[in-house]
Amino acid sequence: MLENRVKRIFDNISNKPDVILIKNAAMPFIDYNFFYVTGLTHGIFEGSFAVLFPDGKINLIVPKLEEETAKKSNADIFVYKDQSDLNEILKRSISSNDNIGLNFRGISIRGFLKIKNLFSDCDFIDVSDSIEKTRLIKDETEIKYIRKACKIADIVAERIPQIVSEGMYEYELAAEIEYLMQKNGADKSAFETISSFGKNSAEPHYTHGNFKLKKGDFVLCDYGACFKKYNSDITRTFIFGKPSNKQIEMYKVVLEAQTIGFNEIKSGAKASDVHNSVHSYIQSTKFKGRFIHSTGHSLGIAVHDSNGRFSSNSNIILKENMVFTDEPGIYIPGLGGVRIEDDVLVKKDGAEFLTKSTRDFIEI
Repeated sequence: MLENRVKRIFDNISNKPDVILIKNAAMPFIDYNFFYVTGLTHGIFEGSFAVLFPDGKINLIVPKLEEETAKKSNADIFVYKDQSDLNEILKRSISSNDNIGLNFRGISIRGFLKIKNLFSDCDFIDVSDSIEKTRLIKDETEIKYIRKACKIADIVAERIPQIVSEGMYEYELAAEIEYLMQKNGADKSAFETISSFGKNSAEPHYTHGNFKLKKGDFVLCDYGACFKKYNSDITRTFIFGKPSNKQIEMYKVVLEAQTIGFNEIKSGAKASDVHNSVHSYIQSTKFKGRFIHSTGHSLGIAVHDSNGRFSSNSNIILKENMVFTDEPGIYIPGLGGVRIEDDVLVKKDGAEFLTKSTRDFIEI
């Protein structure tokens, strides 16, 4: 499986390098591609390298503290003691006259200069686009992990109405959601959980604070589970207490918009068409101008994976086994917002919901 991932990366490069070097540095320069090509689901691997060859072979170069974890990868393992030892191993893996492919989007200038100094006679090729193109289409193992992450998210979604109570703080609900995800098998949260009440739900990327829940508030929960480094991303919006007519209407429009988007998703469709159909519908309602972001994004080993989006300027053509979110929303400052988000798998003749918890309007 890993061999296929590496071969697919090289197949997607027009100006093929002799080797590709993936450097995984220290935080915040962790490169998801390192874990994608090695298949490693645990460990930090700071200061580690993966050398990829066109035949699918991988040389995995790691410090001593990661040696045992590295053995879980189907790669040739090389362990270094210090910087001098690391340099020698790299030189044995890469010839001095090779063309080296680098993920320019995942390496710092300092990191690049060190590599350039070590291989001063080599030419360097940016393979970022090729790697991202490869990662857009998930293999069986990736889909299996994403399904598990989605199942965990669904379990939590069904529990949220039971744990919400008047006067609780946003940060309390966020803590409950994250606890429930790990209790049900998540390795960690996919990202910082959003649990916004009332007017705060009008801020799409608000996280959580010390705002207390009161009757009539929206309760917007956007969260995801990470399982073996693969992620889910789901949003559910509830009303605490008796809803107003406007709140009900907002919810109905968003739900219809999400359904319109879902029905557009299939192999061969344009990602831009998915967004445009959703945007056009919301623009035709009384909530014109209140949908202020793209309809969705690719999902995988990164939450916003491979720069893929359902947006008006996307040039992506959907293919089988791509995974996207479908997440329209309406936001009214001072009142609040509604967003409904699900994860979907692109199939030949349509799409499959990977998150399956109810999207029905729920009054808590």
